[in-house]
Amino acid sequence: MADATYYIDEDAGQDSKSQTGAEDSPYKTLGFAVLTHGDSAKFLTRKSVTGDVPEGSDASARLEWKPAAKAAMKKAVNYVKTQQKKAAKEQEQLAIRAKEDADRQKVHDEAKKIIIEEDKSLPAPVRIKLDDTDPAKIKLGNGSDVKGTRVRVFGRVHRERRQKEVMFITLRDGYGFMQVIFTGPLAKTYDAITLTRETSMEILGELREVPAGAHAPNSRELHADYFKIHPGCKAAGGDDAITNRVSKDTEHATLLDLRHLTLRGENSSKVLIVRDAVEHAFHVVYKDLRMRKVSPPALVQTQVEGGATLFKFNYYNEDAYLTQSSQLYLETCLPSMGDVYCIEKSFRAEKSLTRRHLAEYSHVEGELDFITFEDLLEHLELLMCRVLEETMSDPLIKQYVMELNPEFQMPERPFMRMKYTEAIDWLVEHEIPNEDGEPHKFGDDIAEAAERKMTDAINRPIFLTHFPAEIKAFYMPKDKDDPRVTESVDCLMPGVGEIVGGSMRIHDYDELMEAFKRVDIDPTPYYWYTDQRKYGSSPHGGYGLGLERFLAWLCKQHTVRDCCLYPRYFGRCKP
Repeated sequence: MADATYYIDEDAGQDSKSQTGAEDSPYKTLGFAVLTHGDSAKFLTRKSVTGDVPEGSDASARLEWKPAAKAAMKKAVNYVKTQQKKAAKEQEQLAIRAKEDADRQKVHDEAKKIIIEEDKSLPAPVRIKLDDTDPAKIKLGNGSDVKGTRVRVFGRVHRERRQKEVMFITLRDGYGFMQVIFTGPLAKTYDAITLTRETSMEILGELREVPAGAHAPNSRELHADYFKIHPGCKAAGGDDAITNRVSKDTEHATLLDLRHLTLRGENSSKVLIVRDAVEHAFHVVYKDLRMRKVSPPALVQTQVEGGATLFKFNYYNEDAYLTQSSQLYLETCLPSMGDVYCIEKSFRAEKSLTRRHLAEYSHVEGELDFITFEDLLEHLELLMCRVLEETMSDPLIKQYVMELNPEFQMPERPFMRMKYTEAIDWLVEHEIPNEDGEPHKFGDDIAEAAERKMTDAINRPIFLTHFPAEIKAFYMPKDKDDPRVTESVDCLMPGVGEIVGGSMRIHDYDELMEAFKRVDIDPTPYYWYTDQRKYGSSPHGGYGLGLERFLAWLCKQHTVRDCCLYPRYFGRCKP
């Protein structure tokens, strides 16, 4: 109505459809009022009146109604035009989406009418894994000239794309990848046109060579003649699609929360497949070296590497801990089994968030009987090089390693030997300070950052040996030529730092008891360990290798967290 009057009160008004615009129900802004009633009505606004209001008077006495200013009206009209354009565009978009939805629904309705059935007149399919290439079982066809083997495969959709009326799918089953081609009715079914990544499928078809100039895994592709998606095996799409939940731009903490999904990615799965190969290689090499595998307990009542990193818990009303290392138990096996090893979990309660620390990690540990310190170093060198050779002897694993770490080269033997005192001199010479910002000196525990700088600069495996007794474990014997230091070793690798720690073990009973006393540890609970020195002791030594650190070096991963299935570290125990 042209003669209608509407009120705007910036302090007491509200921009709401429940407001009428009357004096007792004003709007908050002039723009909203014009948008609601048009610009031909009369609009009154009120503003605060300066000056004091007598005590006890009505607060409204501070305000007076005035016609809206021309500048304010112009601004309000422009606001209305902008809102109307925006609303029109939204309506247009809604109409477009509605048409797209209707068209899509029409296509879906038509697709649901297409029913495919397996052609039983075709040769019976041979079930294979996606990496199967056995020529005795599989013959590749060449188009219509040479028929290929008809196969049955199972896997998940890794990628999919469409090209006119042809659908290309990359299938993944954990063993390999296969390119699959859908044509004709297969590509037009409802399941095909709504296919989502990670959907599990059963596909039958003929294996053929890829055309000249084309590329596909194992240079072959599956021309499907039938497929099936079993009930409940279709992956989520839309906002819940896996590509919306995990991607290269997702924060690392979120990726760890969604580790169960990130494991399906190519890099994550490659690292874990290489891990499986490396662990198998350790077993193979250990058997070749005639070392026997044992399985020590994870629940213990003694410490190995210091009380500060022990996970303590109540064990049937007794104090117990999660093991820091299986070393002491391995030593007890030497008299009856000879050289022994284990690959078990170890636990360190370090409140550390560095990229090479885990609270739970896989520990490759070995103990060798009747050896010298030099024997120990030669064994470690041989073990790691043989494990790498065994790992890289598998063409697929070698391919994965080189894809993850294109610059990888097999380490040259012998490894560089460097004594702790030489390392201190090197750090001083290269002006790399200790944790206090001062030049390194004898007795410093070389920090991770300084150690890595040195290792990366030298850029080759280093056996860092003969650490001071004060910074090493109680069971390490002192060097006879320099009693300040122990017969101990850390193996350092470029990019990671320490991956192995080892030493000779004190085999003299009195010397061991003195070591317990020096570090103020009660030897009573260690009776089973000290008894080894009472009943036919021997010169022996051993080591522990962090499997995740070894993999971080081999696969060039930034953090050890990406080298295990579900990492556990300070602040994380999920999923």
